[in-house]
Amino acid sequence: MITLPEPLRTALSLAAAGVPVLPLRAGKEPFGNCRQCAQNACGGRPNMKAAGPCQCPGVCHAWAAATTDPTVLNSPPWTAAWRRAVCVAYHPGAAELTVVDLDDAAAVAWARETLPPTRTVETTRGEHWIYRGVMTSHNAIRPGVDIKSSMSYARWRGPGTGTMTTLPDAVRALAVKEPSPAPRRPHVATVAALGGGGECRHSTPVYLERGIAMAEQRITEARSAVHATVYRTFLAVLSTHGRCGCLTDAHMQRLFTAAQAKGESARHCTDAWTNALTRLGL
Repeated sequence: MITLPEPLRTALSLAAAGVPVLPLRAGKEPFGNCRQCAQNACGGRPNMKAAGPCQCPGVCHAWAAATTDPTVLNSPPWTAAWRRAVCVAYHPGAAELTVVDLDDAAAVAWARETLPPTRTVETTRGEHWIYRGVMTSHNAIRPGVDIKSSMSYARWRGPGTGTMTTLPDAVRALAVKEPSPAPRRPHVATVAALGGGGECRHSTPVYLERGIAMAEQRITEARSAVHATVYRTFLAVLSTHGRCGCLTDAHMQRLFTAAQAKGESARHCTDAWTNALTRLGL
């Protein structure tokens, strides 16, 4: 008799109840893309933000791979992943759910004072509050609080307790932020001529283009800690090009676009750029 991996047994039970699932590897992260899907070369799956044609049989594209199809879940590529998996995740949005992820005791206390009660699942450090309904996903909407719904995944930690209620306006309102100040324009400074009286080498189109392209690639290839990767990349670009006057709004927008394609909001991009400028004293 074939013994199914424990995560797969859990996944098949959830799938039968209409909850799209996927395996998580060590580190509790999705499995990386295969060679054909690396850097989204395949164009992405049809259910991603930018619909693509990918029909890869593997566990590629993180949350977008989540499925309720037992044939897929039991297929050889997925079975191999299940045998390496440490736990099960699910795509809340595809299950018509929204998870308010409360990461610590302070966040839980805030939710109990602020949000309507609903089904609650204990986590290692806090709780998941699960509502019936779908909205956009947002990270760090306040200290210790994330919203996981569409185009996101949440770790399955059990059915929880309490009665699930309809997604309230109080939760939807958390995603509505006051407009941030307009991004600061890259600093334009007069740079002393280099030895020999030449112009700043950063203004050389090939040099600058290579630097921006490498920064875009670094952000695009980030598989975890996207917030930190975006900030470090912005910091590196500004430390190299921020004082010589060669950066333009078009360059900044290219980096913002790459970051937003990885799930960063416009507000987080603006904050990361501003923080990098501040750290460098620009």
